[in-house]
Amino acid sequence: MMPSWPTGDDPDRVLEVSVRRFVDGRFVDERDEVAAEEPFEIRVAGRSVAVIMRTPGNDRFLAAGFLLSEGVIHGGDDVRSMQLGLDRDGFPQRNVLDLRLRPALEQSERLWQRNFFVSSSCGLCGTASIEAARAQTQPVSSDASTSSSILLGLEAKLRAAQAVFRRTGGLHAAGLFDCQGNLLAQHEDVGRHNAVDKVFGQMLFDKRLPLSNAILLVSGRASFELLQKAAIAGVPIFAAVGAPSSLAVELAAASKITLIGLLRTGRFVVYSEAGRICDAER
Repeated sequence: MMPSWPTGDDPDRVLEVSVRRFVDGRFVDERDEVAAEEPFEIRVAGRSVAVIMRTPGNDRFLAAGFLLSEGVIHGGDDVRSMQLGLDRDGFPQRNVLDLRLRPALEQSERLWQRNFFVSSSCGLCGTASIEAARAQTQPVSSDASTSSSILLGLEAKLRAAQAVFRRTGGLHAAGLFDCQGNLLAQHEDVGRHNAVDKVFGQMLFDKRLPLSNAILLVSGRASFELLQKAAIAGVPIFAAVGAPSSLAVELAAASKITLIGLLRTGRFVVYSEAGRICDAER
């Protein structure tokens, strides 16, 4: 049976489907909820620049965060306007967002040298090479510090804020915290890099970049492309529930980012810049 939109809250991010569940030795026909995944097209001045597989919601943050991560824009003032894109008959399309940027940016080679297709599992699909990705980042300058007790409390706070995950079990999350452990922003998406882009896009429009006194927590592993996004946004402390890749560790060290992985109940591992954790030397 084809999915149908539920009549309750969150019609964009949650779909209701018919399932056959095996419980206690028998099958039971039920209705269940799954996280929505749809293609999202980003246009600039009417021209397509990216198609991203994402969970609908907060699309303007996603578009801005994506363009920030790709080095096309650098602040909220670079975006002049946003509106739904139009189909061939002139009707708005809910999965298309058309942006106007500062004129000089609309002519930049970085924007038009290639089109992007980004699946929900791919964060570097739009980047020509690892070396080009490295070149976009600079070392993070920050005197931010936190403690192990604060870090150990972050995962529970992010999990409590994941409303759609509780219903579907099918979304990644990214949460931005201050160094005292207060949640500043969080977003969910089928794509872990999309969730991060939505957080940074929100901060861009709030004029809070660079995020020199913040901690970014992601619900999955720490990958190279997520560290790259954090470095571009100026995040000094990056924490992940999962493990980091070797390239993520390498980029964190080069970017002077405190990288924390395997953040679980009562334990975590610090891979770089441990000095920002005030009790790490004890």
